[in-house]
Amino acid sequence: MTVKPYGEEGIRVSFGNEITLETHDQVRRCFFHLSRVKRPFIRDIIPSFTCVLVVFDDTLVSRRKATAALEEDLSRLGESDPPPPAFHEIPVRYGGEDGPDCPFVCRHTGLTLEELIEIHTSVTYTVFTVGFTPGFPYLGILDERIRVPRLETPRIRVPAGSVGLAQGQTGIYPCESPGGWQIIGRTETELFNPRREPFSLMAIGDKVRFVRL
Repeated sequence: MTVKPYGEEGIRVSFGNEITLETHDQVRRCFFHLSRVKRPFIRDIIPSFTCVLVVFDDTLVSRRKATAALEEDLSRLGESDPPPPAFHEIPVRYGGEDGPDCPFVCRHTGLTLEELIEIHTSVTYTVFTVGFTPGFPYLGILDERIRVPRLETPRIRVPAGSVGLAQGQTGIYPCESPGGWQIIGRTETELFNPRREPFSLMAIGDKVRFVRL
């Protein structure tokens, strides 16, 4: 674990450079531990694949004192456990108009559509982080057999609920937006709603299973 400055008001806590479940567990533990500590100078805590960014208020504390306080908190990281992850079952319509990139994915991987669907639905995925658009879950780790590159030219509009593949991950578009993932299906599950608490259906560490409709 390393603690280093990041920008003018950021401190980054890093756990290496490799995206693995082991690294994710450390990131998740750090995120929830620092969230519970509730230092008054912390404005935001943002978890990612291998690190946690802490944004502090420099009108309340200097970087040196903020870093020292965080290092003190992190020395007790092993004393607190994160909450148990939620489990989400996501029904998906695969192929056809809902999965316009299935033909490419099948050509690229050498799989039939049935094999692609079977592999994609056979794994319980972990939410590594949420971002890009509000509520977008980055899910891994994707089976090597269905790993594909992003689109060379991103689409201007990807429909809400689209389920995509990109390299070692799968994800779901919560709303219509531009995007470059290979779209293989679509779900009606609502992933983001600003009128409810929490706004995002999924949180870091949650478990996800896709079910074919």
